[in-house]
Amino acid sequence: MKILVTGAKGFIGKNLVAELKNRKYRNIFEYDIETNPSLLDVYCKEADFVFHLAGVNRPKEQSEFMKGNFGFTSTLLNTLKRHANNCPVMIASSIQATLDNAYGRSKKAGEDLLFKYGKETGARILVYRFPNVFGKWCKPNYNSAVATFCYNIAHDLPITVNDRSVVMNLVYIDDVVEELIRALNGKENRVGDFCEVPIVHTITLGEIVDLIYSFKNSREERSIPDMSDTFTKKLYSTYLSYMPEDQFSYELKMNVDNRGSFTEFIRTPDRGQVSVNISKPGITKGNHWHHTKNEKFLVVSGKGVIRLRKINSDKVIEYFVSGEKMEVVDIPAGYTHNIENLGETDMVTIMWANEPFDPDKLDTYFEIV
Repeated sequence: MKILVTGAKGFIGKNLVAELKNRKYRNIFEYDIETNPSLLDVYCKEADFVFHLAGVNRPKEQSEFMKGNFGFTSTLLNTLKRHANNCPVMIASSIQATLDNAYGRSKKAGEDLLFKYGKETGARILVYRFPNVFGKWCKPNYNSAVATFCYNIAHDLPITVNDRSVVMNLVYIDDVVEELIRALNGKENRVGDFCEVPIVHTITLGEIVDLIYSFKNSREERSIPDMSDTFTKKLYSTYLSYMPEDQFSYELKMNVDNRGSFTEFIRTPDRGQVSVNISKPGITKGNHWHHTKNEKFLVVSGKGVIRLRKINSDKVIEYFVSGEKMEVVDIPAGYTHNIENLGETDMVTIMWANEPFDPDKLDTYFEIV
């Protein structure tokens, strides 16, 4: 199948082309403002499907809206007509097509032109009125509030929020691309004359800003956002894509002594805490128990032994562990426990606890195993 993508270097276009290539579509005609115009004739002659994503949304003059959103659409359809190519055509419109402004009128004109083209030629047409689209590779400080907020907050730049209560309807770029590929295969989500991305997120501007600031603070707090919320998960991925490239890494506070070190990596309010424990050769750590706190130990380098004894019992249980054979050892509540490095090199253990460390509620009691 030969696929023509106009606006291929734009936000949606780049994401769509990348995923089409991931899915082994090899014949993709990428057309953009910098493409030799003569190639449009070649592409329109051979295309089996057209994704028309090209458009103007931030011109210097308002007259450019109609030229870019209606004029080029007319050129595209006339070129398809000239070659009697009645392949399906998808057009990226906007929810603003219902509004009486220069941008909305230009988008509505493009829609009407495509509907007319469909009736004249019998071609299958797909008109998507996208709400605000967010995700990686969107240009910040242009026409996307989410991209601007993510970029500016990640770069310690100011943002402007005139009304936190403004309600936003957003679609995530991966959901858009998934829907467009369904459309390519004749399985679009059609509602009346139009097609829609089935997953739309509704949230206030203030809530978006608060979430993004929480993402920024999560590094210092060693926290992870609530990934069970689909919008939060998508927004967090978006935010990370706008971080300065020289700031991808961040330091953790290592608690170091002559026995080794203990470093908190990730803490969450509902999924516990992950830490990294390094023990020097011959060192034993632990010898304590908990009422409610429970843990999982995973030795990833070196070798040692984990010992457990139920409180008020003399029976000692031993698990010999090694980075050469990954296995998790559960540490139940009510068992005093320790871990000893039996090797000649540092032993590295990943430790998970069911609750983050709270100095006001230690639930940790010394007792030799």
